[in-house]
Amino acid sequence: MTTKQRAYLKGLAMTMEPIFQIGKNSMTPELTKAIEEALTARELIKISVLKNCADDPRELANMIAERTHSDVVQVIGKKIVLYREGKDKNRKIELPRQN
Repeated sequence: MTTKQRAYLKGLAMTMEPIFQIGKNSMTPELTKAIEEALTARELIKISVLKNCADDPRELANMIAERTHSDVVQVIGKKIVLYREGKDKNRKIELPRQN
């Protein structure tokens, strides 16, 4: 992913509300599956890491991205933004072209 594409996705994510919260139970298989389904439906999602979660948000973001085959767009404080390109007809977000 290029810096231009990442900047574009960050701009889209700014107005989004988090659709998942990670709490003291951290990452469960159920949460991973739910995030996977959300990425399939939306392509770009925001996740909030609650104060009672002991894990580092950046490490969590990398773990989730690895498990869901997605890209970490950004981690700001306790907010994680993930992107995974949709398959053919499910593609909703047109990224700027790579040069």
